[in-house]
Amino acid sequence: MPKDFRACRRNRTPFSYHAFRKPLIELLRSMPVLKARGNRPLQSTFEDQLDALILFHLEEHDSGRELLQALNQDDFARNEVAHGKEIKHSTFFEAVNSRGLEQMLHIFNGLYAQARQVLPDNHAALGDLVAIDGSLIDAVHSMDWADYIKSSNKAKIHLTLDLNRGIPRKVEISGGKSYEGDYLNSLIEKGQTGVLDRGYQKYENFDQLQATGKHFVCRIPARATKDVISSNPIVPGGNIFYDSLCLLGQPGLNQTKTPVRVVGYRVDEKDYWVATDRGDLSAEQIADIYGLRWNIETFFGWWKQHLNVYPLIARTEYGFTIQILAGLITYLLLAIYCHEQHGEKVSIKRVRELRHMIRNESAMSAFSNPQTIKNRNRRAKQKRRNKKLTHAKT
Repeated sequence: MPKDFRACRRNRTPFSYHAFRKPLIELLRSMPVLKARGNRPLQSTFEDQLDALILFHLEEHDSGRELLQALNQDDFARNEVAHGKEIKHSTFFEAVNSRGLEQMLHIFNGLYAQARQVLPDNHAALGDLVAIDGSLIDAVHSMDWADYIKSSNKAKIHLTLDLNRGIPRKVEISGGKSYEGDYLNSLIEKGQTGVLDRGYQKYENFDQLQATGKHFVCRIPARATKDVISSNPIVPGGNIFYDSLCLLGQPGLNQTKTPVRVVGYRVDEKDYWVATDRGDLSAEQIADIYGLRWNIETFFGWWKQHLNVYPLIARTEYGFTIQILAGLITYLLLAIYCHEQHGEKVSIKRVRELRHMIRNESAMSAFSNPQTIKNRNRRAKQKRRNKKLTHAKT
């Protein structure tokens, strides 16, 4: 007897898209309500806005206009993302540039909490490690808040990357000229160890972090002035050649008030010097921690290349923040999906596979959907009618 698949067709959402989007369901129920500013009801809900932006990043649309065309003409995008509603140009861009930031932050923070529970802690013995770094994003001339140099504008993303799980944790947005160290205190939480490059080396930052219970491993130049208080023994023949408790900087000028540990080590004939307040770890572990900092550079490169940071679809600082958060949310969804479905980290191979699966499942669902068939027949009938009228006129 042939099998009856009608029961399986009640939920026509492509299975892969449903699995990818599933972590959003509870978060959307618990998020702050987005209210209309006037008497008119919202023409586009926050869920519409979020789903559209996730699609923009997931499928790498070339522009906001192309995204809107897909939302209004593509069967999958119209039915599953726009929920059958017509998304107008003015409605979409007004929403992106002026509302939904509180809700977007709620979704981002909630997804990080979910991912933290799901993904393995790869460096548990080293503590709660986060890499902090900034990355420039090319802006257009109309984005005057992103002032950089006379000939161009650039925005800057200040990001915290959870090194134990390889996922974004916090983000701040500023103009390209801003000093990255100004965002250090807000990006590191109490008890965390921030892994920092030389751009964050400022001795008063070291004192402030220690005073607030925050840890750091930061690269410093070899020429940094070191007033040695005590030294730890060095094993001959190893990659560690220096391990001392010091006061850094010039006395009476910029010297640290609280001592820091300085570790010097060699990798591939290149010397590295790092300052830290972590006295509970070996010098080798400190070197291993700083070696993980490169992960944030890898993340920025992959994310910009494969999840559509460009083109910019917003011009205001508010809208730019919305777009960046949506891109990070897409990455978090992919991190959870790839781990649960494949037991792997995010990769372009799995992202492309997900795109193909969603399209294939959507096509199969649309083929058997009575409403889709009815609409297709109606369009074909109208096309034949128009053709007959054209022939009659000629």
